[in-house]
Formats: sequence, structure tokens, C-alpha cells
Amino acid sequence: MILVVDSGSTKTDWIAVDKKGETLFSTQTLGLNPQVLSSAILKERIINNFDLYQNRKEVTHLYFYGAGCGVDSPQKRIRRVFDEIFVNSTTVIKEDTYAAVYAAADPGEKSIVCIMGTGSNCTYFDGKKIEQRITSLGYVLMDEASGNFFGKQLIRSYYFKTMSNDLAAEFEEEYDLSPDTIKENIYRRENPNTYLATFSRFLIKHKQNEVFQDIIEKGLDRFINHQILQFENAKEVPIHFIGSISFFLKEEIEKALKFKGLTMGRIVQRPIDELVKYHKNLIDK
Repeated sequence: MILVVDSGSTKTDWIAVDKKGETLFSTQTLGLNPQVLSSAILKERIINNFDLYQNRKEVTHLYFYGAGCGVDSPQKRIRRVFDEIFVNSTTVIKEDTYAAVYAAADPGEKSIVCIMGTGSNCTYFDGKKIEQRITSLGYVLMDEASGNFFGKQLIRSYYFKTMSNDLAAEFEEEYDLSPDTIKENIYRRENPNTYLATFSRFLIKHKQNEVFQDIIEKGLDRFINHQILQFENAKEVPIHFIGSISFFLKEEIEKALKFKGLTMGRIVQRPIDELVKYHKNLIDK
């Protein structure tokens, strides 16, 4: 059994296929970002899933693409967890940018591929190899235009009172905005980036609001300047996007790219299906 896994900070999609490429089952767990979760929580989230626990000894190959797996320490942490659970499996762990490229870019196509979901990142694909110039330092220092980035801006807008009274009242109805709750979730609980990203739904819902438009435009401008324009030929290749934020802000992204002389490529909300196709093609070969 082959397990193909696409993991963000919010959720993780798992699809199992046999050696002929036929789908055996698909399932979902909470996110498995080893940069923000302990080994115990990572393990708990996997073994509490019936399909995964029942089939853990049948897995022979595990291909895991995950947020937070771009540096050695978190990658080693989650590998140890996999080795404990999937005892008969060979495991390949890569950061989520590889999944984004395999899901969005055509083989041989030069392109820039961006992740814009709970977190954000960007990589260059020369048609064969991936070039990652900037190592992501996570939701505190980077992640412009991501769900957690926009969540932070919304909370700031609410507390600095730049949000209109009507929107602030609606915001209060949908979320617990007490200082104690916010601080508890950001500074004491696991997955603070995922918590912050939950607020981005409110921004998307009211994205026509002038204040929110300004937040979106500034976030996208920072992402383009810091991530996309680091590549010298950015104006010569298509720019693809992966993730829910890019899916729901497609028009805003296209406008921001056009303003910079850049070309919009594909937007893929859920990369796991394309990722499985990629691995099925490898099986066929």
C-alpha cells in the first residue's frame, strides 16, 4: 500500500493506492506541522484516525509533503513518529512546496509556484528541479498574504478600531475576541498559526470593504515583492498558486500580478488529487 499525504497546518489529506494505482481509501486528519506541534500531538492525530491505524502495517511506501518540513529538526521529529506507526514503510518527507509544484506545474514547464493557505511560500521550477531561495521562518516572521497573516491584520484592525462599527459588531458575533482568549490561543496552545487563519474567513466574506481591500492589497504586494520578484525571470513565466486563500482571492491576486507585469497561471485549491496523479504516473513507469 502506498500513502500519499499533503499536509498543511490546518488539515492533512491522505490517499492510499495499491501498486496498480487504484485508490484504496482517502481520509483526513488535522494538520501535522512539526514546527508547531509536539511528537505526542503528531502521533495522536494519526493513530486516532481509524483508516490509518487499521492499515498502518500494510503501508509499504509513505510520501509525505508537509508544511514545516523545510528544515532538519522538524523533519526528523515527524519521521520518528512515522517510523513508530508505519513500521513496514519506507518514508519520503518533503516540504509542501514540492507538493505544490507537482500539483500545479506541467512537467518541463518553467514556472513559479506559490503556496497561499494557512501559511505561504514560493518556489521556482525550471521544468525538472525546484529552486527554493528563501527558507520560510514561519508565521511570526514571514507568511505574507496567508490565512494567518490576514488573521493577524483583522485582529489588529479590530483592536486599533480601523474597522467600521458595523463590521466590528459582526466580527464580535462570529468570534470570541476577548484578550484572554486571543492570548491563550496565540501564546499557550498548539497551532497558533491555524488559530489566526480562522479569522481570514471573515476577511474573505467582506473583502469588498475598503479597509479589508487595503489589507488584502498590502499583503499581496508584500508577498509579490518578497517572494515572487526574487526570481529574475518572474515576468517571463506563469505563476501558479496552491491553497484556499489563493482560491478565494483569485481576482485580487490576478489584479496584483497584472499591476506588476506578472502572468497568472493555475490556482489549485486542493492539491492532493493532482499529487496522487503524479505518483500514479511514477508507478506506471
